[in-house]
Amino acid sequence: MTQGLVIAAYIVAALLFIFSLAGLSKQETAKIGNYCGISGMTIALIATIASDSVNGLGWIILAMVIGGSIGLYLAKKVEMTQMPELIAILHSFVGLTAVFVGINSFIDSSVVSSDMHFIHLIEVFLGIFIGAVTFTGSIVAYGKLSGKIKSAPLVLSHKNLLNIGALVVSLLLMIWFVQVESCLPLIAILIIALLFGWHLVASIGGADMPVVISMLNSYSGWAAAAAGFMLGNDLLIVTGALVGSSGAILSYIMCQAMNRSFISVIAGGFGNENISAVGDEAGEYKEVNADEVAELLKNASSVVITPGYGMAVAQAQYPVAEMIKKLRDQGIDVRFGIHPVAGRLPGHMNVLLAEAKVPYDIVLEMDEINDDFANTDIVLVIGANDTVNPAAKTDPNSPIAGMPVLEVWNAKDVIIFKRSMNTGYAGVQNPLFFNENSAMYFGDAKDSVDEIIKRL
Repeated sequence: MTQGLVIAAYIVAALLFIFSLAGLSKQETAKIGNYCGISGMTIALIATIASDSVNGLGWIILAMVIGGSIGLYLAKKVEMTQMPELIAILHSFVGLTAVFVGINSFIDSSVVSSDMHFIHLIEVFLGIFIGAVTFTGSIVAYGKLSGKIKSAPLVLSHKNLLNIGALVVSLLLMIWFVQVESCLPLIAILIIALLFGWHLVASIGGADMPVVISMLNSYSGWAAAAAGFMLGNDLLIVTGALVGSSGAILSYIMCQAMNRSFISVIAGGFGNENISAVGDEAGEYKEVNADEVAELLKNASSVVITPGYGMAVAQAQYPVAEMIKKLRDQGIDVRFGIHPVAGRLPGHMNVLLAEAKVPYDIVLEMDEINDDFANTDIVLVIGANDTVNPAAKTDPNSPIAGMPVLEVWNAKDVIIFKRSMNTGYAGVQNPLFFNENSAMYFGDAKDSVDEIIKRL
């Protein structure tokens, strides 16, 4: 394939990637957005493989077969509840790739013209730095999301000075590298960046992990763009910039929704020394059974359901969809209230409810539903915890202080579906459990909802 055809194919692929992002911004067009992304990537791969500059086609095809087989296996095996940690580990692959590309580009710089040599050295250095930070940061995020690492933030003495010091040393190493063109500063920056990425994410608590995943998505995009500069691949630069910028914008929007400082989160909790503490039970709670919940629902005129990660773990979205159909058939107004960071991934709950064929028009965002809780008869909190915690508004010393939450406590009755009285992912006790108008319904969310359906 001639260079002109390759460039034309790259332009078409880039446009399809843009259409993909646009499609994924709405539930109704998400499927089309996915198809656009798949088509763009297919065109990009074919154009790259068929270009005249490609050598070792056999090795490339072998790598694609191996990688595609692993991806297909994981896509079929991984549950929706495991999607956040899968995304985190995939981000680590992108970072590691950028590191390998940077090292290879330094070893073999013959493809770069002499007048671009200085710029190429900076590209190599930045590519390795961003890639290494993304790699270890994503590994830590995977560990926290999968429960292999505690979700509580790591608090080292003078952690902010350590981060600033690492950045200053990195800048000095880059100046040294472009002057001496030695592998020593590259090895040094690789080690520093690996430790820096680990410390950045380890210092962030569980309550902010959805933002971290989005931010790592941004980092992986910039790592891909850096690899594109080193390889002289225009499409990789464009694609990396799209992923990097969209991830950063989403992270900023999520920080606003959580009343978090964007700089604080991406800098590893800079300026935030609060330690998330697991609290003991702070009062007495009431417990209800399926008969009592069903009776309350039958006598209600308005019901709001606020789902969380517990619903995802129990795969309770299908019986929940069946339950709301029964309630709506009886003339009861049923809606969903979705917090921007419900679950452990942006849009997690929306995907689950769409999967269960819940109508889009009754799935409302936090800002759309919060004022209606005061006029709601019953709120069913199914697996949510931190996103309905009144401590965010009442306790200035809480690790989630200031975070906008679903104000479910304003409803007439609140039924909380939980397995136990354990705290949520942020490790913060929830006073909602002990309110006078709250009651606990213990058990697996799917089994609990099934029992209610039988009594309806």
